[in-house]
Amino acid sequence: MIQYLNDSMTKCRVDILTIFPDFFRGPLDYGIVRRARETGLVEINIHDLRAFTKDKHRTVDDRPFGGGEGMVLKPEPIFECLESFGDVASREARLSAGGKQSVILLSAQGRRFDQMLAAELSTLDRIVLICGRYEGVDERISEHLADREVSIGDYVLSGGELGGAVIVDAITRLIPGAVGNQDSTRQESFTEHAELTGDGPSSTCVSGGLLDYPHYTRPADFRGMTVPEVLVNGNHEQIRRWRRKTALAKTLRNRPDLLERVALTAEDSELLDQIKRAQSALRETGQAPSLREIDLQKINGTS
Repeated sequence: MIQYLNDSMTKCRVDILTIFPDFFRGPLDYGIVRRARETGLVEINIHDLRAFTKDKHRTVDDRPFGGGEGMVLKPEPIFECLESFGDVASREARLSAGGKQSVILLSAQGRRFDQMLAAELSTLDRIVLICGRYEGVDERISEHLADREVSIGDYVLSGGELGGAVIVDAITRLIPGAVGNQDSTRQESFTEHAELTGDGPSSTCVSGGLLDYPHYTRPADFRGMTVPEVLVNGNHEQIRRWRRKTALAKTLRNRPDLLERVALTAEDSELLDQIKRAQSALRETGQAPSLREIDLQKINGTS
């Protein structure tokens, strides 16, 4: 089970190593990340790898041994940049039980970033993100410097900067105090929590590893599109059940793989059966099942 930072732990330092430091002027200067920086909850430093080169051309890349297309980031600037900090724990210490630091190489070959990893990283005191470029990074970075490789998805980007910004945002918002109502970070898509054991989801219906349920706000009637009646009747048990049912329906439609990875309660299984029966009934009429047609019309009732 993921444990979030407690209130007594108020600061995380993030160092980003990149050949394009100006890239981060935008992503880190808005919203939650900016407020967290201003209040001292997170310290983010950007380091230009070209400052750690020795030649007049400030060369950070070279041709790969053995031939091949493209260029590869050299190891020297990356090693020397990290070593200049002077306070990064050894790789062995970072990999040991209870280690509170991590040096991460952003790489298409890395572990796919998800909410569980974001929560794990948010408990650390120190994170170093190495942004790759070109055809990749000299393998000695992965073998001897970084303690993990991370990818934000199964696709290839021009470099690790976008991935670095995504990871910083996902981690920062999990630090207590960064989001105005911290409980909201416990009720989002992909988040797993102990509230789902025993009698099932709480009245706020945390996702329990599924996609989040649909959200509505005022006006209740917008251009003839109305909010489901169950959400305005004041019956908290009916609301809880509706939210769980629509969360299951949305997950079944968009990310059915998640249903194989989470522990479903007996109620969840019952609700899934209802959803699948509604889908089958709609297909028999010749209509194509969709979230709007099935999940919000057939499931808006409290049954």
